Amino acid sequence: MNYFDELKMLLNIEQDFDREQYETLLLKSSLNERKLKGVTWFPIQIKGEEMGRGDYLTITLSKTNNQEDEHRFRFGMPVALFSNHDPLVDRAEGLISFVNRDTMKIALRVDELPDWTRRGKLGVDLLFDENSYKEMHEALRKAKELRLDLNEGRLIREIIGEEELKGYKKEINYDNATLNQSQNEAIAHVLSENPISIIHGPPGTGKTTTLVKAVQALLKKENKQILIVAPSNTAVDVLTERLDAAGVLVTRIGNPVKISEHLQELALDAQVDQHPANKEVKLLKKKARAYTEMAQKYKRSFGRSEREQRKALFDEARKIGKEIGDIQDFMVADILDKAQVVTATLVGSNQYAVRNRVYQVVIIDEAAQALEPACWIPILKANKVVLAGDHCQLPPTVKSNAQMNIGLYHTLFEKLVKRYPEHVSLLNVQYRMNEKIMQYPSTALYDDHLIAGDHVQHWTLKEDSEPVVFIDTAGAGFEEEQDGTATFNVGEARFVINHLKQSLLSFEQVYAETDFPAIAVITPYRRQATLLNELLVNDEQIAPFRHHIQINTIDSFQGQEKDIIYISLTRSNDQQAIGFLSDVRRMNVAMTRAKKKLIVVGDSATVGKHEFYDNFIKYVDTMQSYHSVWEWDLGE
Repeated sequence: MNYFDELKMLLNIEQDFDREQYETLLLKSSLNERKLKGVTWFPIQIKGEEMGRGDYLTITLSKTNNQEDEHRFRFGMPVALFSNHDPLVDRAEGLISFVNRDTMKIALRVDELPDWTRRGKLGVDLLFDENSYKEMHEALRKAKELRLDLNEGRLIREIIGEEELKGYKKEINYDNATLNQSQNEAIAHVLSENPISIIHGPPGTGKTTTLVKAVQALLKKENKQILIVAPSNTAVDVLTERLDAAGVLVTRIGNPVKISEHLQELALDAQVDQHPANKEVKLLKKKARAYTEMAQKYKRSFGRSEREQRKALFDEARKIGKEIGDIQDFMVADILDKAQVVTATLVGSNQYAVRNRVYQVVIIDEAAQALEPACWIPILKANKVVLAGDHCQLPPTVKSNAQMNIGLYHTLFEKLVKRYPEHVSLLNVQYRMNEKIMQYPSTALYDDHLIAGDHVQHWTLKEDSEPVVFIDTAGAGFEEEQDGTATFNVGEARFVINHLKQSLLSFEQVYAETDFPAIAVITPYRRQATLLNELLVNDEQIAPFRHHIQINTIDSFQGQEKDIIYISLTRSNDQQAIGFLSDVRRMNVAMTRAKKKLIVVGDSATVGKHEFYDNFIKYVDTMQSYHSVWEWDLGE
């Protein structure tokens, strides 16, 4: 099967599964369940409306309660405005043109809001995002077609291995005194004529710093616009802020997720608002609004002349809307032409404003977490591609397949690391962890290549000589429980919280409030995280310290770090079944969040049958930091 046909087949499977799951969620979940899952806002209040581009009416709405709740609404996604009077009939579909925590703008293809919006309470449902799949399918189609072109298809053929990547020299020397040797070598490769550069950045090795310096060096060398993309809005936001802080002129496509006023100012929409030509747009919008309001004053029982007058007024509003659209196109083009860097999500890189732009260099950050079909959207705009990430951490989210090493889990980043090892730059100095915390992941997953930076090499908590601890619960009767597909372990959760409490009371003796260590308790299982949080909240002795503690799943904690990390492995059963603990990338993420102390709690009789955990326990034992749960008298 052709390379791109195989990807198309895998994407079809994912799309069908995703659509079915989403439709089930919308059809079978109650309104409150949908609100809790972040796919419905209800009730909402319409704050304003104006004629937008083409035949679209743009409405602005806001939540009337639960403003701080997390949600899954994002720029460009399809939504349905509905009334609780008759939610299946009273519906109007549109696209999100702006969204933050509690405000949303929706573009609806109507002249005016339907009558039903004035009866009952209103809400907004997030619909299945067909557009993302369309963009990925179209990218695969184009790539398949372009790969046959002798000139334009060369990069595509090199990426998929149909044409050998050869004849390129590492002729560039780059030396920045603020960076280490591996970071300088990575940037030198990016500056070279190589069409593909791969930056492998293990935890704490300064991947983002390296990318920012690489961008500055590229701009100095060629002064051509660069596109930077990532699979998640959060990753895009981090790079956008860092580039802006470094003095790079950056424009963010889409709406930033971070609620940072300055980050919002870097978004294309905000830059359009500040453009000098926008004054004229505001005047035209005011005029269009006046025509629309006059048209809406006509009631339903009117004659032919009134009907014609109403139509003429709407036509005039639409004509002004087209004029507004032309000016907005000019402003967008002007802003984008002046930007040194454009940032977006993978799918967002094909938004209408940048759809036809090409770039000398495209950088894909967090590429090891990106679905390959999505990567082809920006790649088709590039003369050179830089991929940065770490395939030893969490893979992309694939909903249709639980087998973590096949199909769409097998990322383009991972394929290229294996295909072109000589073009991989490993960042090998980490600046986060005590060397004893770093050592086991380095040995198990990075061929023992990681080095601890001088500043962090020996740092520990005050009066502590054990940076890594394994507490074995074997024989304690802490058996795991199942509730449907959820896994949790009450005995282990109680032990972890009680051990944490004992630690907090001892820290209180040696730390002031200003330097008190930051702590996270993480676990692979969502139900276990919920249980741990309930126990924490209900413990009055821990109350004074709660603001120092965070509890979450490992997946949700990726990208963060704390002075102390507790890991509750949760699994304890006679069958030695460890579920997705067998994906050691998840445990790599967990272990490498810790800066000064790592405490792993688990049942050696269950997890020890797996080579990764067996070797970890042996490693801890060599440092005499292996302990049994029986060594603590925690009142249980």
